[in-house]
Amino acid sequence: MIVLINPNSTKAMTQAMVETASKVGVKLIGWTSLEGPAAIQGPEDGAACIPPLLTLVRKASDAGAKTIIIGCFDDTGLDAARNIASCPVIGIGQAAYHMAVLSARRFSVVTTLAVSVPILEDNIHAYGFTSKLSRVRACGVPVLDLETDPAGTAPAVMGEIKRAVAEDKVDVVVLGCAGMVHIPAYFFGEEHVRLIDGVTSAAQLAFLLAK
Repeated sequence: MIVLINPNSTKAMTQAMVETASKVGVKLIGWTSLEGPAAIQGPEDGAACIPPLLTLVRKASDAGAKTIIIGCFDDTGLDAARNIASCPVIGIGQAAYHMAVLSARRFSVVTTLAVSVPILEDNIHAYGFTSKLSRVRACGVPVLDLETDPAGTAPAVMGEIKRAVAEDKVDVVVLGCAGMVHIPAYFFGEEHVRLIDGVTSAAQLAFLLAK
């Protein structure tokens, strides 16, 4: 059993992540932290979501989960979750960065708002990948807008991805939000850039660890 826990209270995002995993053949159980904030944007939301998140981590571990995925690109509460779980716990940000360094010499990240940039930079440094990072870029689209208007927000995300390729001289871009799982579909046929989605990356790694 692989359990994906969405630390925010938006059920539609949980379902989108479960569906994304199923497209690569990984079956997940998706749990939504109903006591968390509606979206996680910045350190205040991150701090608010941790207590209810850890309650669900403990529940999943006690229920016999083989792997747990934290479905927030900030990897919110990841270290604390590992301290209480009896199985591997993966953050979707961490999973995406590992895939990126395996895919290219350097990578950039496109996230939502500027408030998230320092958090992601700190995480990348903590994981030891600073030398592989070109830049963390914000596209200016709030998290919930990605969910409620995927077609309308896609051009802003895609525009920032294209600027990353042109200005940062990278051919791998990490999608820095769980709400960006739909973006690769808009880049079909764009051979010059490889997009790495954290949900897909974490699902694939969780499947291997669960076995």
